Amino acid sequence: MNEVNEALEQIRRGADEILVEAELRQKLASGRPLRIKAGFDPTAPDLHLGHTVLLNKMRQFQELGHHVLFLIGDFTGMIGDPTGKNATRPPLTREEVLQNAESYRDQVFKVLDPEKTEITFNSAWMDKFSAVDLIRLAATHTVAQMLERDDFAKRYRSNQPIAIHEFIYPLVQGYDSVALKADVELGGTDQKFNLLMGRELQRHFGQPAQCILTMPLLEGLDGVNKMSKSLGNYVGITDKPQDMFGKLMSISDELMWRYLDLLSFRPVSEIAGWRTEVDEGRNPRDIKVLLAKEIVARFHSQKDADLALEEFEARFRRGALPDDMPEVSVQAAGGSISVPHLLKSAHLVDSTSDAMRMISQGAVRLDGERVSDKAFSLQSGSVVVAQVGKRRFARITVI
Repeated sequence: MNEVNEALEQIRRGADEILVEAELRQKLASGRPLRIKAGFDPTAPDLHLGHTVLLNKMRQFQELGHHVLFLIGDFTGMIGDPTGKNATRPPLTREEVLQNAESYRDQVFKVLDPEKTEITFNSAWMDKFSAVDLIRLAATHTVAQMLERDDFAKRYRSNQPIAIHEFIYPLVQGYDSVALKADVELGGTDQKFNLLMGRELQRHFGQPAQCILTMPLLEGLDGVNKMSKSLGNYVGITDKPQDMFGKLMSISDELMWRYLDLLSFRPVSEIAGWRTEVDEGRNPRDIKVLLAKEIVARFHSQKDADLALEEFEARFRRGALPDDMPEVSVQAAGGSISVPHLLKSAHLVDSTSDAMRMISQGAVRLDGERVSDKAFSLQSGSVVVAQVGKRRFARITVI
């Protein structure tokens, strides 16, 4: 029983919700390896640290002796999951899905143990579904039940269209749990409706209901929006070591703790000790360095992490980056902002013409890199350390 308690303590770390914990305790107590499922729709070819919140938890289950089912939703990817959206998401072509799925396969083993991972595609069973099979699956739920899903309900109330095929998506995701006989399914908090669908469909088909573990959605570098490549506020797991290190060092001191909770493998007690040290006067930048080195070493190597720190110090610390550097937010009209307008809005220059003059003189740097293109723009969600001359600095979040 102590082993079960210890396993549950590890599983709870960073989790948002476990449904139902008493059932999960029973499954763990059975002593058999559990089938741990998580589905990924290959809607984008690159993984970022936001994805690894879920992958890290899957790796933790592997270390506890359980079998991980990494499901690539090549079939559902052609439907298009509307989760968190207020409009229908355009479906991908099969060619796009397969290309992105291959990229996923190349990247997930940076986190998961390949010896303990089974990669599956839901087209393996869904391509065999007849029209009759799909109609019978659709008959297990009513329109009223589908409208319990928050994004569907909002769109219905605001008279926005909901396509019939969108109701199929949660049904197919739920059926994946039936096909895989999942004991536990993991997903983000925005996936709760779909995860519960799996429990209901397993009961309908005479299987024991899976437990559900939801993980928080990781904020991006801006500390506001969910990490997203489209917003430019992401850290890709294939980013170069120096880029990865610099991005992580750019996060706010407050966001640093969130990243430590969801991304670090350090013991909870050690992180708690760091909080105390910071409260007592330790520079939070010291802790941020430890986080950045840990993440770079995980996806590259310890040597790369050490070199990234050296380069960062050469660019910033030896350049006298101030401890009291101001943090400002700048509005991007139309989703992007040019560097001259960025510097003016951040009060680092008096005018855009002044900014362009400083750029011409080679006196403007973003994250330590000299800016030479006066038309260079940053997207909403970007976070940069801007330097004008030797003494004007600001950490700028583009919103």
